[in-house]
Amino acid sequence: MKYLKIILIICSVIGLTSITEINAQKKGDMDKFTVQVDGLGCPFCAYGLEKKIKKLEGIKKVKIDMEDAVMTFNYPAEKELTMEAVEKQVDEAGYTAVGTSVVRADGTVEKNELKISDKINQNRVVKASIPVAGTCGMCRARIKKVTRGIEGVVESDWDEDTQILTVKYDKDLTNPEAIEKAVAGAGHDTQNVKASDEVYENLPACCLYDRKSYN
Repeated sequence: MKYLKIILIICSVIGLTSITEINAQKKGDMDKFTVQVDGLGCPFCAYGLEKKIKKLEGIKKVKIDMEDAVMTFNYPAEKELTMEAVEKQVDEAGYTAVGTSVVRADGTVEKNELKISDKINQNRVVKASIPVAGTCGMCRARIKKVTRGIEGVVESDWDEDTQILTVKYDKDLTNPEAIEKAVAGAGHDTQNVKASDEVYENLPACCLYDRKSYN
């Protein structure tokens, strides 16, 4: 009986040690994030984005590939960082996360990409060219994000040189007026809709376009 108690005690100690080791391993596990970023135009842009993303406490191995416009980093799995929280940091830095994925420590993969609504009928898709004020790549990313978030929009792009937003949309789901209102709501004047002064003034300094030609 005495020996049995000793064996049980030893087994308990070994079991507790194993559990501790497993927990310690979990605490050291990292989730691996990959973010496709629109609006990165120069090393200074990358520096600003990196500075903002590093405000996430515990972040490791931040890397920004300017050529592919991709940011990668590791984050402690135990903190359960969401893709939405990452995209918020990117947005607050003045850029746009157009696709985010994460490989969790347990091997599961999550993706968050812009998706086209299944309500869209390709036979109803038309194209429009809309004058929109802006100055730079950050403006382009912002305009693309807000327009692609509109129900009915299939694709969109904005040209910095021509100041023209080209958009394809399902005419039964949206229209140019709604698109212009959404763009103005993000701080960019259009030919027919003016952004509020408050929203315009909160744009990053490099995005403060000359409003005279639109007002």
